[in-house]
Amino acid sequence: MTRKEFSEELEQLRRAWAESADPLGSHGCRSCEQCAACMFCESCRDCYRCTHCQGCRECSHCSHCAGCAGCHACAYCVQSERCTGSSYLTLCRSCADCTYCFGCVGLVRKDFHILNRPYGRQEYFQLVKALRSELSLG
Repeated sequence: MTRKEFSEELEQLRRAWAESADPLGSHGCRSCEQCAACMFCESCRDCYRCTHCQGCRECSHCSHCAGCAGCHACAYCVQSERCTGSSYLTLCRSCADCTYCFGCVGLVRKDFHILNRPYGRQEYFQLVKALRSELSLG
């Protein structure tokens, strides 16, 4: 096989993949594109082994996330990007192994933070409730 033949066939495979809307090995997904092994997701793109996610892209091993991008092994996160091993994040970016953070960036192993500042559990939930209302996050 020549370099040209290889390149042409590879390009043909890439085009066919890009045009395919069938989520490979997925179950119960709706309006997802280029996802694989996902379950019950909706409107996601390029995700792998996610479940019950909505509007996520390029995520893997996530559950119940919405509007996230590039996250891995996260659960119940909303509009967060490039977070790993975290749960209950909202509007966070590049956080790892965090729980209950809101509007945080670059935190590692932190809980109950808003804008990278720590709060007590009760105060955190009161402030987040007010912020969700103020920011129309529901």
